[in-house]
Formats: sequence, structure tokens, C-alpha cells
Amino acid sequence: MINKIGRRKTSVARIYMAPGNGKITVNDKAIEVYFPFELHQIVVKQPLTLVGVEGTYDVQINVDGGGIKGQAEAARMAISRALCEFDEAHRGALKKEGFLTRDPRMVERKKPGRRKARRRFQFSKR
Repeated sequence: MINKIGRRKTSVARIYMAPGNGKITVNDKAIEVYFPFELHQIVVKQPLTLVGVEGTYDVQINVDGGGIKGQAEAARMAISRALCEFDEAHRGALKKEGFLTRDPRMVERKKPGRRKARRRFQFSKR
């Protein structure tokens, strides 16, 4: 069993991957229940489909933080990292698709004396 972590924006996905029959659970729920939109399910399964091992590994995912898209892409990154550890030959294809690259974009913090991070209060001359 392999334990890996993937991040995107403020989402964190911790996965446990072991050889099995292709069962994917997210936060102790089936992937279809946790990610009701098919697009997010496809995003999570992308690395498995790309290297042609869909249905050969059981994946248990724990996600936290961020939104639903960020969580799906964090899970994709963690699965990609685990596949690289199972077989180093997968690394080239996964790297080319950008599945091993961390998306560092996060919301900038609000500054004092400003309305938002960079937005100033409206200027009044009189």
C-alpha cells in the first residue's frame, strides 16, 4: 500500500493506493456520491486512464479544504505521484500532461487599510 499527498490551491488530498479491483472511495463515500458531477470523477481517474491501469488499483482518498474542483485536482496529483512510485515508467507521460505539477495559486490575504487584498476604498476629493 502506498500513501501519497497531493495539493491544489488550499485543497489537500491524502491517498492510500493498493493493488485491487479499481474501487475508489473519497472520505469514506463512493466517488459517485462525493463527486456527483461526472467531470470531477473523470479528473480524479485521469492518471489511471492515461497509463492504462484503470481497474487494477483500489484508491482511498481523504480530501480537505478548498472547493470541489480543487479537491478533485489534488486527488489527481496524489494518484499520479502514487503511480510513479508503483512504476517509474509512468512518470514521463504523467509529467507531460502536467499531473505532477503543483498549482500554487491561492487567495491573497486582505491587507489593513484596504477593502480587499489590493482594492482600495473609494477616493473622495471633497
